[in-house]
Amino acid sequence: MPSKPESILKDLKANKFAPVYFLQGEEPYFIDKITGFIEKHALAPQDRGFNQTILYGKDTTIGEILTNAKRFPMMSDRQVVIVKEAQNIQELGREQGDQLLINYINNPLPSTILVFAYKYKVLDGRKALAKELDKKAVLVKSDKIQEYKLAPYIDQYVKEKGFTIETKACQVLAESIGNNMEVLTNEIDKMLINFDEPVTVSTAHIQQYVGISKDFNNFELTKSLSYKDVNKANTIIWYFAQNAKSHPLIPLLSLLYMHFSRLLQVKANKGMGDKDLAGVLKVNPYFIKEYTVAAKNYPLGKIIDIIGYLREADLRSKGIAANNMEESKILKELIFKILH
Repeated sequence: MPSKPESILKDLKANKFAPVYFLQGEEPYFIDKITGFIEKHALAPQDRGFNQTILYGKDTTIGEILTNAKRFPMMSDRQVVIVKEAQNIQELGREQGDQLLINYINNPLPSTILVFAYKYKVLDGRKALAKELDKKAVLVKSDKIQEYKLAPYIDQYVKEKGFTIETKACQVLAESIGNNMEVLTNEIDKMLINFDEPVTVSTAHIQQYVGISKDFNNFELTKSLSYKDVNKANTIIWYFAQNAKSHPLIPLLSLLYMHFSRLLQVKANKGMGDKDLAGVLKVNPYFIKEYTVAAKNYPLGKIIDIIGYLREADLRSKGIAANNMEESKILKELIFKILH
């Protein structure tokens, strides 16, 4: 079974390096993070000139990669060979190229660290190469972080930096930025460098340093809908319309779909305790009150209608039966239908 990126990073930080790494998956952030760590830390700076080779998939072959991998290091205990954009290697997936790599995996040079950064896709797990990598090398699968896991990830990421963050602030970041990990972590890092000592990050900090309003964001919109606060919901979507580039419609529709789908789960699990319900909904127990209030405010039939309205808005956002409607108008009509 492929390893998780977090476990590999933990090993690398403990100076545990393997002869072959094959990093694959649709989330490039973790692939870049592991590759970057090896590039920066596997060799001392003075050893990199002779013992670190960077190749690119579209410009190299399996033969050239393995020729480099089979060299012995010069005046060093190890050498590093990194193949970036490895998904562009023409021979990967072809019998001859795969077999050459399998032969090396079965007998790698212990003094070489060979890294393949294979982004946006994965090898066919049914084929011999993937099976051999899983058994004989470090095969890593870098998946997109699901939306419901973003807030816990943010909380842990901030803690690893020596800070803490409020639960609401985690949710604001998760729901406003989404699961583009490069953007998300960059925004957090840019915010944290403003503090000379550890603090607890709040929504006010996020507004000040990231530019996400603590009052007008995706989190506050879903909350206003849950509590049927018509005035606040309309104020937020007016703000979104004035700042359209910062509040694209399609990610918001996805968030609203998830929100109202959870209300269906609340209805289906009526009488369940808060802790168990939080587990079913895959949310922090801190937010259970909002969902239970929302479930009371929206009858089952209305929730089903809302799911239909969201699908209709999604089609319109993609230009189907939209009559050239602007995104702001699609959103205003959708929110009106939800609340009335």
